[in-house]
Order: sequence, then structure tokens, then C-alpha cells
Amino acid sequence: MAVAAAFAGAVFLTCQGVWMLALALPLPVLLKKEDRWCRCALVCLGVAAGLTWTAGYNAYFLGAARALGGQRTQLAASVTDWPYETAYGAGVEVRVSPETGPALRATLYGDMEPLMDLRPGDALGVTAVWEAPPVRRSEGWIYRLSQGVHLTGDVKELEWERPAAVPLRALPAYWSQAIKGAVGEAFPAEGAGLVIALLTGDKSGLSSADYDALRRAGLAHAVAVSGLHMGFLVQLAVALTGSRYRRRTALVVLPLMLCYVLMVGGTPSVVRAAVMNGLLLLGPLLGRENDAPTSLSLALLLLLLQDPYACLSVSLQLSFASVTGILAFSGRMQEAMTGGLSRKEGPEREGADRRHPLWRWIAASLSVTMGAMAFTVPLLVGYFGTVSLISPVSNLLCLPLLQLTFQGGLLTALLQILCPALGSALGQVVGLLPRLVLYLASRLAAFPLADVAVQGPYLMAALAGVYLLWIGYLMWRGPRRPLVPVCCSLIVLTTAMMLNVSAYWWGSLTMTVLDVGQGQCIILRCGERVAVVDCGSSGEDAGSLAAGYLSTVGVERVDLLVLTHCHDDHANGAQTLLERLEVSAMAVPQVAEPPALQGELLAAAEERGLQVVQVGEDMVLEFGDALLTLYAPLGSGDTNEEGLSLLCEAGDFSTLITGDADQEVESRLVKYGHLPEVDVLVAGHHGSKNAASLPLLAAVAPETAVISCGYNTYGHPAPETLLRLSQAGCDIYRTDLQGTVTISVR
Repeated sequence: MAVAAAFAGAVFLTCQGVWMLALALPLPVLLKKEDRWCRCALVCLGVAAGLTWTAGYNAYFLGAARALGGQRTQLAASVTDWPYETAYGAGVEVRVSPETGPALRATLYGDMEPLMDLRPGDALGVTAVWEAPPVRRSEGWIYRLSQGVHLTGDVKELEWERPAAVPLRALPAYWSQAIKGAVGEAFPAEGAGLVIALLTGDKSGLSSADYDALRRAGLAHAVAVSGLHMGFLVQLAVALTGSRYRRRTALVVLPLMLCYVLMVGGTPSVVRAAVMNGLLLLGPLLGRENDAPTSLSLALLLLLLQDPYACLSVSLQLSFASVTGILAFSGRMQEAMTGGLSRKEGPEREGADRRHPLWRWIAASLSVTMGAMAFTVPLLVGYFGTVSLISPVSNLLCLPLLQLTFQGGLLTALLQILCPALGSALGQVVGLLPRLVLYLASRLAAFPLADVAVQGPYLMAALAGVYLLWIGYLMWRGPRRPLVPVCCSLIVLTTAMMLNVSAYWWGSLTMTVLDVGQGQCIILRCGERVAVVDCGSSGEDAGSLAAGYLSTVGVERVDLLVLTHCHDDHANGAQTLLERLEVSAMAVPQVAEPPALQGELLAAAEERGLQVVQVGEDMVLEFGDALLTLYAPLGSGDTNEEGLSLLCEAGDFSTLITGDADQEVESRLVKYGHLPEVDVLVAGHHGSKNAASLPLLAAVAPETAVISCGYNTYGHPAPETLLRLSQAGCDIYRTDLQGTVTISVR
């Protein structure tokens, strides 16, 4: 275990770009007196192996990829998975074979017509401009590397040939497609997406509203194939075979697990779950005592030997964190919750077991959920900024239904392939389960504070305080009373939430620029009036983030939603916001040819009875004690130039938001808008080189500039824009560096 854990730690720190910290991993071992030097030697061995292995992987695989980076060249390749649509065409996963060096995994992007015709196993001759991961850590490549992708290619020319027989390597992709097709045919459309997600981890069939409800209810882990699903598979095997012995169960489940991995396409998440659970089952099969921590460490070692950068996968981190928490704490939690029952002996205990089976089941479910949250909550806060408070209740109610849905869905899909009539009949019955799960998830997610956006110093400090409190409790050598830290934790968290709400509502105006990645979402509050300016992102669900933030600070209604223009990165979250919160009115630019998204949002607003204002002339609106000036579009020819600008003035404070306006539109705004000097400028177009021009900066003389941006390939914010803002004397805040930016006026 020591070697495997140290190996994994060294790999993780190296992939994070801080390999020097791996040298400190042996230090904690020296604090133990027993076998101190032996353990230290094992940890040093693991660290050395991890550093060496990662360096070798970088030199062999990434070195070969970087040799192709930036070149336009033709390579032989084979398709490994089914093509899919993207925002600008199509993409497909391939395995490329350079003339020298190792085979590399790559993602090809190009037009839909040639790429969407490809099938797994097709042989390609592809000419593309190749992009490789840079030597320095790049946010855009973190996800790709975590999925084992070494190259991306912008396709220029493509020749392909379909083999007479499907290669063995490509068969799992066809089996996975067959399973998805069988589920789609057997189940009603309302539940098929959830069943496919449960079986394969493919969430594309889930609507954004359904997935958002699952996430807020704390059930999103159910649609990312993990050890939970392998547990469902084990229980299905036991139920079908009647096997109650561990060795016999292992003999049945291990081949079944392998078949399941191949059947659903052998995706990284499925393989990871199978390795983790397979090692746990090998103990009884080999007649060895099962040591769960050692099995878990060995599973991680095997996965990182295959691909060190798999440690960057958020799903892998969450999977291992949840299992670690369950192993460390769930047993003790369950014992504490059922201590009075377990201390009984003989007939008295048997009678208690018969009288309290429901409480034992509730205790087991809650202890597993709370144990899993012990190490996953910091990751969820770090990656997503939210925590689901309703998740213990959601898991208690929905996990049994999810288990039946998984098992029934798998049997139905197999039956649909063998006998479509029987499969369709069974699908109508089993199809009630996923619909019930989605209904419960939507109801649970609708509870006040079902999920909390952990923003601001109070909640972050409270979360850190709770963890320190429990660490101190676990290290305490005297008598332990779990009720004390539980009550203290509740008091600390409740107090922090009250302070967070009070801080938001204290003062005359609060302006919040949410960190939504590459996009924009700004919340203005003046008195009791709340306005949201833009709600979109290229990667995140801006509507869900905005609704979660507003719910956490006690906002139940948005008085005005202003969309400067209806590009995705400014408006694709508006639909979610309309579904999550009550919105009274919406303002959009009046343009001759509105984009499709604007038409969809207008239809959604009409369906909900919202007041809609299409701004064709400048408007001044009263907004509590503030005034909002909406400047009509001043450009033409492109949606960016046909957008709105907004000026908010409250007493001595003012802020200007220009959407994606370019320098030409900004010059017209200066000429015709009678702009005052402002305190805060939200830099246009995410800090593009064509925004925040010198004439605009001279006219409004902002003291502070806020740039809403995230990872992108456009170069935002541009160095020249940052230089102009700096020379204008602006204090610059960026959501990609500082996160959510809040400005309060007292």
C-alpha cells in the first residue's frame, strides 16, 4: 500500500506541475515510530517510481505528440469511437500511427459531412493541422490529457476505407451503440436518457433540466459509471445465481464485469470502476484476506501505469475520494447510529434486528452518503463551487430506485436485442422507474437551499472550520461524544449562511460578476430589486450557477433579465434561469434578423407570461434607488455589434457593461450615449483586443475594470487590452484568476 499510494501521489503532483512537493511525501511516515525506516524506504521507492514513470511517459508519448504539433501533415489512423456533432461541425476519436514513435490517441475536428459518415474500425489517411499539449500546464489540455488524448487535428483532407469485417478492437464501440439503441427502442423517451446514462455514462440523452436537477439533488454521481454501478452489477449477479458465498460470487461477477466493460464500450470511467471492484473481489477468490485500502491503492496504481494523466480526471478524483471516505468513516458512523442495537446479545439482539430493519437500512444509507461526502465536498467546492445539502435525503430515497433502474435497464436492453417484443413490453414496466427518479430529483432539487453556492469568505471559512473541528474530534484521545461536533458544525454552517445573506443585502447596491468560465453573467442588486445582465457560458451552465448563487443569498425573484445579445456565451443559460427562478421581465436587442437562440428565449418568455422588451431605442428604467440605462444597438452586420449596452447609476456609484461591443460600436456609444465617468467598467468581449478602446477609457475614466472570461482559444483577455486598462489607471479583476468578483456599495 505504501508504494502504491506514494506512486500515485508523486504522479498526481507531477501532472499538476509541482513535482518538487513529491519529495516531501516520505516526511509524514517518519512521525510513526513503528517500522519507521522500512515504511520510509517504501514510500521513497514509490515516489521515485512515480516521478520516473511520469517523466518517461512525457518523453515517449507527449514528446512524440509535440513533434507533430503545429504541423500540417498526413497520418494513418483508425477510428476508435462513433463521431459526434460539435458546435462547429463534428468530432471523432481516432488512433493515429506516425511513421516513427508510438501510436497516439487523437481527436479530429472538421465538417460534418465526411466525419459523421465514419464508423469505428475505419482506416483513415488524414491530413490535418495538429495541435499537441504544450510543455507548460494548459487548462485547455487538462481534460483531454485526463481522457488519454495526445493530439487534436483540424482536418483538411480525409481518405477512408471500411474493412470487410469489424476489427476486434472496435467491437466494444458497436456493442455500446447496440445497447444504447436497444434502450432507446424499449423505453419511453422520458426515461431512456437516464437509463443510457446509468448503463454507459453517456449523458447526452439527458435534457439539461434533468441533469441539472440530478446535480442539485446530489445524484449526479449516478450517471457517471463508478463503483456504485459495479455494486449494482454484483447484486444482480447474486440475485440471478443465488450465490451467497464470496468465492462463488467472485467467480460469477468477475467474468460478468469484464463482459459489462466490453458491452458498454470500455470507456475510461467503466474500466476504472471495474479495476477498483475487481481487485476487491480477487481477495476471497485467491483465499487472501481482503484489505480494502491496499486494493484501492493498487487499483489506482494500475490505472496510472496505463496513463499517468488519468489522475487529472475529476471523475477519477471524486470516485477514489468517495470510496476512501466510505472506507474511513462509514463503518464507524453506522456503528454510532445503531450502537444501541449492536450492543445487544443473543436472542435480544435478534429481536432488535427484526424490530429495527428499517432503521438499520436508513443508518447504512446515510453513513455511506456522509462518508462519501467527507472527501468529495472539498473537490466539489473547488471544481464546481456548490454543495448539495439535500444529497443525504436524495440518496436515501433514490438509490434503491436507481439500483432497480440499472438492473432492469440492463436486462431489458439485452432482452430487446434477443427478442424485441418482450424487451419492449418489459421496457414499458421498467420505464416507470427512471421517470420516478427524475420526478423525485426535480422535487428534491426545488427545496430551498437544496444546493448551496459556496461563495464568499463566510461560507469558505465555515467549511474549513467544520473540517478542522472534525479532525480535532478524530484526533482527540479522551471520551468522544459525536453529538458535540455535529451540533457545532450545524451552528457554524447556519451562522455562516446567515452572515452570507446579510452581507449580500447590506448596503445600497451589490454588483456580482459570476465566474461562469468563458462567458458572462452579472447580477445587480439595488435595494430589494435584482437584475441579471447576460447569462451564458461556453462550458458551464451559467443559468444553474446564477440560480444557485441567488438562492444561496436569499433571492427568489429576478425583476429584470437583460441579454445584451443572444450568442451562447451570453445567453445559453437564460432558459435554465427562467426554469429555476421567477423572472418578471426580459429585455433583448431589437434586430432585423434575430439569432435562433433569441427566438427560443422569446417563445419561452411568452409561455411563462413574462413582460418582454425589445430595445430599439435608448431606455431609462427605475431600479430601486438606481437608474438603468439600456443603450440600443449601435452597429450592424453581426450579433456582437447589434447588442445592448447598460449603464447602472446609484448615487455616487456607476458601472458600464458593453456586452461584446467592438471599438467602432464603443466610439458611437461615446459620441451618442452621453456617458458619465464610471467607477466600474465590465470590459467588452471578455477583454478582446477590439474592446476597451482608448476613446471609451478616456470618456468614462473607470477606476476598476472587471473581465469575465475563462479558458478559450481566442486569446482573451488580449495583452494589449490589459495594457490599455493598466495605463488608464484601472484596478483589473479577472474571473479566470480571481473567480467571482463582488463589488458592494454601502
